[in-house]
Amino acid sequence: MTKKQYENATGIFSTQLAIGSFIIGTILLIMHLLFPNGYLLFIGVLYVIIAILVNLLMLLQLLYLLLTQKNHQDYFTIKILILLANIPIAFVYLKIVLATL
Repeated sequence: MTKKQYENATGIFSTQLAIGSFIIGTILLIMHLLFPNGYLLFIGVLYVIIAILVNLLMLLQLLYLLLTQKNHQDYFTIKILILLANIPIAFVYLKIVLATL
């Protein structure tokens, strides 16, 4: 496969997944801050569980490609770092939510 085919197969989707997870998490946090109730907290926790599973599957795929595609390691390393950038953001959001309880 060429580099362009890899970008289309995994890179674009993994970046979209990372950005989408960030946007949905931010929207849920803002909604929780504006309308604090247990229902939104439940939705947020459910979202975090689902996001962890989906992002973990993408991370495993990217790690597999990183290890098997030696000529594209830089590309997959960057995609992994983009995906992992949501972890510290999630901890900051968790701290904000716990401070409002």
